[in-house]
Amino acid sequence: MLVANSCKPNKEIAPLQSTDISHVIAQMTDIMIHDITNPPLAARFFSYTTLAGYEIVAEHDSSKASMHGILNGYPDFQKPDTITGYSYQVAALLAMYETAKKMQPSGNMLEPYEQRFVDSCKGIGIADEVMDKSMQYAQLISKQILAYAKADGYNKISNLPRYTPVEKEGSWYPTPPAFMAAVEPNFNTVRPFTLDSAAQFKPAPPVAYSSKKESAFYGITEAVFTTAHNLTDSQKMVAAFWDCNPFAVQDEGHLQYGNKKISPGAHWLGITGIACLQSKKSFNETMQIYTSVSVGLMDAFMCCWDEKYRSNRIRPETAIRKLIDPLWTPFLQTPPFPEYLSGHSTISSSSATILTHFFGDSFAYTDTVETTYGLPSRSFTSFKQAAAEAGISRFYGGIHFMDAIENGQFQGTKVGEWVLHKMRFE
Repeated sequence: MLVANSCKPNKEIAPLQSTDISHVIAQMTDIMIHDITNPPLAARFFSYTTLAGYEIVAEHDSSKASMHGILNGYPDFQKPDTITGYSYQVAALLAMYETAKKMQPSGNMLEPYEQRFVDSCKGIGIADEVMDKSMQYAQLISKQILAYAKADGYNKISNLPRYTPVEKEGSWYPTPPAFMAAVEPNFNTVRPFTLDSAAQFKPAPPVAYSSKKESAFYGITEAVFTTAHNLTDSQKMVAAFWDCNPFAVQDEGHLQYGNKKISPGAHWLGITGIACLQSKKSFNETMQIYTSVSVGLMDAFMCCWDEKYRSNRIRPETAIRKLIDPLWTPFLQTPPFPEYLSGHSTISSSSATILTHFFGDSFAYTDTVETTYGLPSRSFTSFKQAAAEAGISRFYGGIHFMDAIENGQFQGTKVGEWVLHKMRFE
């Protein structure tokens, strides 16, 4: 939290810490769990929120470039000369709060957290006038970021025709126990941040469906089935660690209960916070890294979801029940959207690529992101090792075929490299 060198109200304000940003991300994540926010939408919330904070930092740190002229449609922000006497880092954090409050369905739940931050600033001697000016600045930037977000086309998705599963052999169909409707089938219509289009990194087509035992598809289906019947305790641990399924539903007699969990993007932003703290990154550096990873998450989800509803491939659970064992269930619950590509493989590889740029190829860390949700910590020697494990976890969990994982990793890496190129972090 913010620290000061004296109690005088108009003294120089000490810099905020990387953990101040991490707290906002963690608070947003808790609300997303409350709201059962789907993974692509969660990435959208994170990206605009971090951009609000980053814009203010960029206006005061010559080593950080504004995203105007870099991100698609990003506005040229103008700050009136009348707003003076603020703390730009305080304003950056407040801009994050102000943006997230408006974007998240239950964003009003952030009010107590924001007020606690304001009170802590005043408690260490920051003048009311400085806080008021910082809030004015934050609200000005947040308002423009929210307008930028509104123009991305997401709010038009609800006007599009309702998605109906395709009546074709080998196509995706809702899976038990809840048989939930398809999630974000039109996410590829949203304006991306760095991509030319959601189809920019279109992957190779998936292995074609076939019920013949000598076919390639039957082979990859049998591989999932065989692995599921021989899972080691270590493999089960890996699958559970990277589950990150906000839609899990549990049957209890005649009732069904939702098990709320963190999203894949929130997990990788948690890893971002761990890395920034461990390497003692400054507030400004941390804001840049969080923003880069968030933008990468959004564009990676767009690429992945574009392919999901193009190939529209059947899930292993459905295929195995049809071709091998009618009573089979996977170790992890199947998410409610088509199989190809693997979303976790895609966004994990994108995030790992971006984080490796900032921290290096051999950054060892311990992932404690989900200890508060009852999962143990896991240690990794690099972000790429973690991304590879996240990918294979979907195979162990019985929810993805191997080609969806491998091609998802390839696509995610391409997106991560592209984001770094476009944001000029090469």
